[in-house]
Amino acid sequence: MLKWGNPVSEKRNSMSDRQNIIVCVFDRKIPLISAYQIHEWIHEQLQQPEHDVHMVQTDGLRRRVYINFADSERMHTVLRATNGQIEFLHDNGELFQVQIEITGMGKRRIRIANLPPKVPDCVIRTALAKYGDVKEIHEE
Repeated sequence: MLKWGNPVSEKRNSMSDRQNIIVCVFDRKIPLISAYQIHEWIHEQLQQPEHDVHMVQTDGLRRRVYINFADSERMHTVLRATNGQIEFLHDNGELFQVQIEITGMGKRRIRIANLPPKVPDCVIRTALAKYGDVKEIHEE
C-alpha cells in the first residue's frame, strides 16, 4: 500500500483517504514528461512552493499527476485559481490543456493474485473493509 507523506509521522494520509490531493489529467497525446518538468510546472504554473506540497505521484501511462498538499486551503487555492483547467507548455513547444480536480476513490475493481482458492469470501471482505464497502466478489 502506498502512503502519502512520512510513514513515521502520526498524521498519515493513505491513498484510500485521498485527503488534500488533486489530480492533474494531461492530454493523452502529450509526449512523456520528465519528473523535473512536472516539478517546475507545479512551481511556476500552479505557483506552489515546495513546502506546500507533501508528495507528487506520477502515473505516466494514464498521463496523470497526483499532488498532495500540506492542507486543504492550499489545494482549494489551486482549484479556484485554475478553475479546473490550466495549460502545460511541453519542451517541444506544444501547448496542452490539463484538467485539475479533487481525487476520489470512487468504485474500484481489485484483482488479488496468487490467493489460495480455499480462502473464504468473508476473509477477503473483512480484509478489504477498511478501504470501503466490498460490493461483489468473483472468482476467476
